[in-house]
Amino acid sequence: MPEGDSVHRVAGQLDRALTGRPLITAELRVPAHATADLTGRRVLGTVPRGKHLLTRFDGGLTLHTHLRMDGRWALYGPGERWTGGAGHQIRAVLGVEGRTAVGYRLPVVQLLRTTEEQTVVGHLGPDLLGPDWDAAEAARRLAADPERPLGAALLDQRNLAGIGNIYANELCFLAGLTPWAPVADALPVLERLAARAHQLLDANKERPGHPTTPDPRPGRQNWVYGRARRPCLRCGTTVRTAQHDRDRPAYWCPHCQRGPTPR
Repeated sequence: MPEGDSVHRVAGQLDRALTGRPLITAELRVPAHATADLTGRRVLGTVPRGKHLLTRFDGGLTLHTHLRMDGRWALYGPGERWTGGAGHQIRAVLGVEGRTAVGYRLPVVQLLRTTEEQTVVGHLGPDLLGPDWDAAEAARRLAADPERPLGAALLDQRNLAGIGNIYANELCFLAGLTPWAPVADALPVLERLAARAHQLLDANKERPGHPTTPDPRPGRQNWVYGRARRPCLRCGTTVRTAQHDRDRPAYWCPHCQRGPTPR
């Protein structure tokens, strides 16, 4: 699942490439909107909301897309070969003079009235990279279910919007708790943890790799994420891993993090 900083970069790339120009090509290759004609509409901008992308057009329409696990947007120049995936994986094409944005494997492609955007993003908690960011409100939402595992609570976009599996694992490490420890164990540090999440995503919004340590070199940029059976960068204990759920592995250091772990 993409992290919020990655989605923020994609939004910026789409915004710079398309904004202010009329669409000369517009295809939404999903059944619900296959006949929609956006050609000629001027692109007003693309903004991120958590992990959601909102591309707005004149006339009061918004294209809502989400990358989830496998989706991506790619930009191409005139005559450039589209290399982001097979043709049947293309879900959206937005072309202006000089640039074409192609959306591959997008699990969400929804055209709606701009006035109705809240119906698709209104449930989200404070956006870690948005103007509404509020660490205290994020902490309040996290604390509302004190028995919930901390890792799952951090991943819940209704609590704070923008955290994916990398940051969820790393924040649990920074809190000194396993991903399965209850939120109640983190209550004294929840607001500081939310503020730390904002600090990390803000620092990484213009650079790839999601580094969370002071050392961005490959293999040392994260405390525990992706370090299964390797030494913890803080204490040297072997990092362990287990499936958090079907799609998300969890990582933790048995010495630096306290709390329950899978049997």
